[in-house]
Amino acid sequence: MTSQNEHPTRPGLAAMLADQTAACAPAREALLAGGELRLFDRELPDWMVRGIAATRLRRARRIGLTTVGLDESVEILSRHRDVPFRTGLLDAPDRSWFFTLYFNAAGTELLACSAVKNQPATRKPTRRPGP
Repeated sequence: MTSQNEHPTRPGLAAMLADQTAACAPAREALLAGGELRLFDRELPDWMVRGIAATRLRRARRIGLTTVGLDESVEILSRHRDVPFRTGLLDAPDRSWFFTLYFNAAGTELLACSAVKNQPATRKPTRRPGP
């Protein structure tokens, strides 16, 4: 994301994974250990990215999934209104954790990072009553 059409190298992205959230250090380790990385070129509207992150946080809490930095990411994303984002996904080499990376529209700055542990839910999902 050195330009709008170029993705950063693994070391470049590792350098971007600073202290934005508590998930950045484990994401950096997973990246440097060879985790599967997918960076998306498409800009997404702020409301969509914020909504997906907030929904993921609510669902994870409801069914008992372990998360790192997801609450922090939701808060950081809520400060960036009316600006598009780019996202990326990183799977730990052993697939024990799944990371979501949140970039500015140009893809030159990492704003937040969150992680969800690959584990069975500890509680059954509850359904909302229908209409």
